[in-house]
Amino acid sequence: MQRAAALVRRGFCPRTWGSWSRSQSSAAAEASAVLKVRPERSRHERILTLESMNPRVKAVEYAVRGPIVLKAVELELELQRGIKKPFTEVIRANIGDAHAMGQQPITFLRQVMALCTYPNLLDSPSFPEDAKKRARRILQACGGNSLGSYSASQGVNCIREDVAAYITRRDGGVPADPDNIYLTTGASDGITTILKILVSGGGKSRTGVLIPIPQYPLYSAVISELDAVQVNYYLDEDNCWALNVNELRRAVREAKDRCDPKVLCIINPGNPTGQVQSRQCIEDVVHFAWEEKLFLLADEVYQDNVYSPDCQFHSFKKVLSEMGPEYSSNVELASFHSTSKGYMGECGYRGGYMEVINLHPEIKGQLLKLLSVRLCPPVSGQAAMDIVVNPPVPGEESFEQFRREKESVLSDLARKAKLTEDLFNQVPGIQCNPLQGAMYAFPRIFIPAKAVEAAQANQMAPDMFYCMKLLEDTGICVVPGSGFGQREGTYHFRMTILPPVEKLKTVLQKVRDFHVKFLEKYA
Repeated sequence: MQRAAALVRRGFCPRTWGSWSRSQSSAAAEASAVLKVRPERSRHERILTLESMNPRVKAVEYAVRGPIVLKAVELELELQRGIKKPFTEVIRANIGDAHAMGQQPITFLRQVMALCTYPNLLDSPSFPEDAKKRARRILQACGGNSLGSYSASQGVNCIREDVAAYITRRDGGVPADPDNIYLTTGASDGITTILKILVSGGGKSRTGVLIPIPQYPLYSAVISELDAVQVNYYLDEDNCWALNVNELRRAVREAKDRCDPKVLCIINPGNPTGQVQSRQCIEDVVHFAWEEKLFLLADEVYQDNVYSPDCQFHSFKKVLSEMGPEYSSNVELASFHSTSKGYMGECGYRGGYMEVINLHPEIKGQLLKLLSVRLCPPVSGQAAMDIVVNPPVPGEESFEQFRREKESVLSDLARKAKLTEDLFNQVPGIQCNPLQGAMYAFPRIFIPAKAVEAAQANQMAPDMFYCMKLLEDTGICVVPGSGFGQREGTYHFRMTILPPVEKLKTVLQKVRDFHVKFLEKYA
């Protein structure tokens, strides 16, 4: 009786009991049929496996932190456990992490960051007034005067104003609008975000993205993740890795059979190749983008890293603006900068910005919507970016020390670039182009046929086999060229020039000795 009363309260009555019971039986039968169709899974079987995961993520590769680095970590742990090796330390020459390689932080940048992080220090006489002035300005623009608050999704307004002022100074008075500035979590975040908006279509109308080969693996990784179509154009190794517009034409022409080429990515100065593009080359590229209706992405994070006296950095924004309104009002361009490279080397702060010009007003709204999903970039990174674009100026208390430190870092890098080029070119079977800029060497290495066979037997690319042997014999970790892309039949590796000069000399000598023995072994 109690059960019947409960059923009545829930809306059942004895007269409908039979029909309700029959409907329940029918539902149970349907559920049973569905379960028979659905593949059975054991109670302890994992839901997420390599077979069930997102295939686009599985297709992503990032050579800079790939298998070679995992092996380096393994060797470091073995050294810590006292296992004997032919070397006493692993040297991480695989990545452009300046401070990890011993480069000292810029004093002024760290002073302002300390003041922003712990505002009580603003009363300390240990800090210069120009550092305090910048810290107060940044904090006053933050909610609650704290770096710990969220900012606007586009970034702190006064920092975007400082970025725009920096771009205007850099480009000789070509104006920059703060409304076109988006602060990002390093340059990588900006590149990924803009590609997300650009990629669309399916089949032969799927967006094609032109990237240089060799390239920075971020590009191929994001293209894979977004299921876009990678369109390779090859830099001219025999001409110091120059970009040839005829090669761009070939790439676009051949790509049109399989996709809709819509984006052209440029890295200047080049990573991993270190070339610095001439103004004429940039003009040719801009004209080509206008002609083919391509959206330009200019990765300019190494704009401060130019070492060759015959080279000069020219921003795509400046060249575009000086080519006349037909170009400057129509070619869509996103350019990127970062705190991680240059003379700063502040990789861990993850500060960066992108400037996007000639973007359709409705797309601006879509971009802001997409940025709002991640709330905002780290406010500490935004503050670090502000100090990069708003450094001490002549007449300020910190200027002389800042100037000395900046010049010391850049002149040291220039010296190491020349040292690396010269020593590599003295080794039989290694050929290295001039390191005009950035912070890497990308030498071409000769790998004998027997070594290629040994690599194939180990299911490795030949240059991966070479780099793995180099790591196991010397403790030096470099990245195989196959992770960046290279012409068929050529082999390279990327090595940073960031170690201190004496350690870099040791690294180069060890690579030389290893290479000679490698050639003898597999001759």
